[in-house]
Amino acid sequence: MTILLLLSIGILASTFGSIVGLGGGIIIIPALLYLDPVLLHRGISTASAVGTSMVVLVFTALSSTLAFHKQKKVDVRSGLLFFASSGPAALLGASFTGLIAPGPFQIGFGCFILFVSALLLLKSRLKPLPISWKYRRSYTDAAGITHHYGYNLSLALPVGFSVGFVSGLFGIGGGSLFVPLMILLFAFPAHLATATSMFVIFLSSITGSLGHTLYGEIDWFSALFLAPGAWIGGRWGAAIANRLSGNALLWVMRVAMVLLGLRMIWSGVLLVEV
Repeated sequence: MTILLLLSIGILASTFGSIVGLGGGIIIIPALLYLDPVLLHRGISTASAVGTSMVVLVFTALSSTLAFHKQKKVDVRSGLLFFASSGPAALLGASFTGLIAPGPFQIGFGCFILFVSALLLLKSRLKPLPISWKYRRSYTDAAGITHHYGYNLSLALPVGFSVGFVSGLFGIGGGSLFVPLMILLFAFPAHLATATSMFVIFLSSITGSLGHTLYGEIDWFSALFLAPGAWIGGRWGAAIANRLSGNALLWVMRVAMVLLGLRMIWSGVLLVEV
């Protein structure tokens, strides 16, 4: 029962995460924190939930990245640029996770979920800023339409660092910030932003996982059974993103994330009061 549940969580989280470039940690972490006292009984702390999520993200992101790469939607050069700053930042963020008390952590994480849900709500309305970037790139989609986008190193590197730090701190992969920023600031086409985000998540989740491993903040039992589901979900999410608009799934996720964020904040407030 426990193994089946972990596999299911891995599939669900990774499928949703891959569709929109989130990674899935935003579902895995609360699931581990809520299920541990009633079913898992692993003594999972907030820090170990984040660390476990980061390990699972490696499998989610690798699976979806390989699928997106076959679809020729991954901008490897841009992804490596973002990783140059997000990778070390993820390691730095991981070092701060264990220093935050459970109550404040859940409140902060709940607020972050609400922020992400707001970004997802606005995602379909986001329009790129009319900025002429120094480094220009182009992408031709399946319909034969050519999209132009670009960036400056002076902005791309700080953006990568900020997202990487949040990724390592909360164990959510950083795609929830990367995708909107790629679309808003750098005019990435949505599908290219999602695919490239998963590539960056794959690289940064490796460094983040190393950090959490060094601090002993990983529940390897949960990771062992979440990972196969994450691999399956990563491929499913990439396939769905390629064939469907995903609007219905996005709306379900938006509502679920709002409810989840409010629940996390409430739980954190109760812990602080105790």
